[in-house]
Amino acid sequence: MDFEVVIGLEVHCQLQTRTKIFCGCSTAFGSPPNTNVCQICLGMPGVLPVLNKKVVEYAIKMAIATRCNIAPYSRFARKNYFYPDLPKGYQISQYELPLAEHGWLDITVDGAVKRIGITRIHLEEDAGKLIHAEARPVSHVDLNRAGVPLIEIVSEPDMRSTDEAVAYLKKLRELVRYLEISDGNMEEGSLRCDANLSLRPRGQKELGVKVELKNMNSFRHVQKALEYEIRRQGAMILDGKPIIQETRLWDVAKGVTMSMRGKEDAHDYRYFPEPDLVPVEVTSAWQEALNASLPELPDAKRQRFMEQYSLPQYDADVLTSSRKLADYFEACVELFTEPKTVSNWVMVELLRLLKEDDQEIETCKVTPEGLAGLLKLVSDDVVSGKMAKELLEKAYKTGESPTHIVKEQGLSQVSDESLLLEVIRNVLSASPKEVEKYRSGKTNVFGFFVGQVMKETKGKANPKSLNKLLQEALQNV
Repeated sequence: MDFEVVIGLEVHCQLQTRTKIFCGCSTAFGSPPNTNVCQICLGMPGVLPVLNKKVVEYAIKMAIATRCNIAPYSRFARKNYFYPDLPKGYQISQYELPLAEHGWLDITVDGAVKRIGITRIHLEEDAGKLIHAEARPVSHVDLNRAGVPLIEIVSEPDMRSTDEAVAYLKKLRELVRYLEISDGNMEEGSLRCDANLSLRPRGQKELGVKVELKNMNSFRHVQKALEYEIRRQGAMILDGKPIIQETRLWDVAKGVTMSMRGKEDAHDYRYFPEPDLVPVEVTSAWQEALNASLPELPDAKRQRFMEQYSLPQYDADVLTSSRKLADYFEACVELFTEPKTVSNWVMVELLRLLKEDDQEIETCKVTPEGLAGLLKLVSDDVVSGKMAKELLEKAYKTGESPTHIVKEQGLSQVSDESLLLEVIRNVLSASPKEVEKYRSGKTNVFGFFVGQVMKETKGKANPKSLNKLLQEALQNV
């Protein structure tokens, strides 16, 4: 049977505010357990939540960036369920009146552009975290995350492959980072993804029975979990076994999905309007002000880089993969106006060094001014390309300007033709056998002469000048 895969994603994104959504507690990651808590996020009787305005602004920015319709009037609701990490016995979320609906994102997979619909974006608070002891059957509760602000971004079931799902998730992370509303760190839980997956015979319009997948904290895990689930459901259908609507967990160690619980429906949560919070009203003036504050978004920046700097699409894709990297590139091009040269050095040399140290461009010790200065040294034949790579590594490790390193260590190339000619004559005089070989047609000894000159000049001879002068000298021997 030829199956079609149908995937929809529910992405929870932690908003990068200093305080929680309904109280003044810190949202800092990694604090000692149960230290970023107060009466409100602990759910003590009689306390009242107060909505953090910055949370709403961040959510509106994301809604604008994903072309959603923003509701002038939205309302919070209580999502009721019992779990040890939920101190109030309910989660404050949005249900029938979300902040935003009916948006979309374009993704590119294998060179083809596809539009993925966004059903809704709504605000909610996070729950706490259970920490399971390894030595004995005991679980501890850390409520630092309780009340941390989230947006949930629910997609339409528009994805038809695991590659499309990963591309969509990466596009969302890129966007929240550009907007600077989240760090998008999946390992720390700032970006969490639940996937709804079903199979149906190709050509059938009705959706199959969907299974929800959880516990995927990296792009790789998302892809692996989806691939496994496609194989599992396909085998069950071919064996004539029914697919059960349920929630399954991805077991990283075993590489399989495991049944967690039967899938709940909305009525299981007994949603009702939150009585302690007034509705959220978004005026057109507020929305317009936030729209005006948005940065240039990734797709627009990518297109501009190709047009303004005549870069190939691959270069533009890499350089605009983060807002900070794009800013670094443009700052460098302002000082050294050869965009393709700058692009090559940033993508190949600088990103290699950063990748080796698992660092981002924000922590790079080589400033745009430093890289531009280094490229000018190469362009002016002050240093060779090979020496420039060594200089870049030194600057990367020490934070010193490449230009300063050249001056301090006397690394400038020898380009003075009279000095080079003197060294060349000495080398040829000291190598009569090799000169005779060259004159008899064995031109491969040319490299020997180059090496000897480089040795005498301690590697500082300008390669272009050296080759030209050496060829002339050998012709006249």
